[in-house]
Amino acid sequence: MRARYGVPLKVTAGIAAVGAAGLAYAAGFEARSFRLRRVSVPVLQEGMRPLRILHVSDIHMVSGQRKKQRWLRSLAGLRPDFVVNTGDNLSDPEGVPEVLDALGPLMEFPGVYVFGSNDYYGPALRNPARYIYEKAQGRHGLNGNAPAVNVVHNPWEPMRDAFDAAGWVGLTNARGRLKIDGHEIALTGVDDPHIKRDRYAEVAGGPEPDADLSIGVVHAPYLRTLEAFTTDGYPLILGGHTHGGQLRIPFYGALVTNCDLDTARARGLSTYDAGGHTSYLHVSAGCGTNRYTPVRFACPPEATLLTLTPPR
Repeated sequence: MRARYGVPLKVTAGIAAVGAAGLAYAAGFEARSFRLRRVSVPVLQEGMRPLRILHVSDIHMVSGQRKKQRWLRSLAGLRPDFVVNTGDNLSDPEGVPEVLDALGPLMEFPGVYVFGSNDYYGPALRNPARYIYEKAQGRHGLNGNAPAVNVVHNPWEPMRDAFDAAGWVGLTNARGRLKIDGHEIALTGVDDPHIKRDRYAEVAGGPEPDADLSIGVVHAPYLRTLEAFTTDGYPLILGGHTHGGQLRIPFYGALVTNCDLDTARARGLSTYDAGGHTSYLHVSAGCGTNRYTPVRFACPPEATLLTLTPPR
């Protein structure tokens, strides 16, 4: 067979076949291979019983995703003490009923939420390679994106109203509280830094002194938000947005985070230092994808059951 640009056609065909197989795996299998992670975090006061938080994020629901809906409903069987939803529930303006159906059993438990950019605005078709190019140029995600214009606006208000009616506490540039087993859990949240809706100055001041535990909540874990929460002394920060990199290289990890967070913290539990304090940071890899890039590789969709304990 003739060579094209010096590469034998058999080799070219083989590379194309491997690429097609990899894409089929990433879109057809791994993007629907839902997992539950279990993580312990030693942030409780001595004498408190362990608390279990179900952290869900980046659902990116598209109408018709039945398997994802069934899996999310099944998480209620974990019986968490409370639920933290760190946003990007939607990737389809028609997806609100499916989101509420999927999260319905979880809304029987106490919970809190913040929204992400895809809750407010529909996703846009974008070349995925652009994320890597912009990172290489040192330009991507340094401060977040300007507020979106000339885009589809998602119907996020009915979702907010349903969460509120279920008793979930909205943390959009706000503080809130949950009482769990007699303990006061204080939570502070900001709106999505990725589209510059965060207003930390409105909630600054640090943990509430009469609370048994204080937690910071954000959709996109931009460094300015992590700096603020950590400097103020929050022992635990929960976020999402990164999709864990979405496409990871085995034995290397994530290539991008879609914000200014370093790739080593693209998913899972880590620590963050600022202002003489150290916070635990948990970043969920999420359980969905942008509807225009419905693939995941070496990064299966997930939710996390965080077990909070006193220090050992």
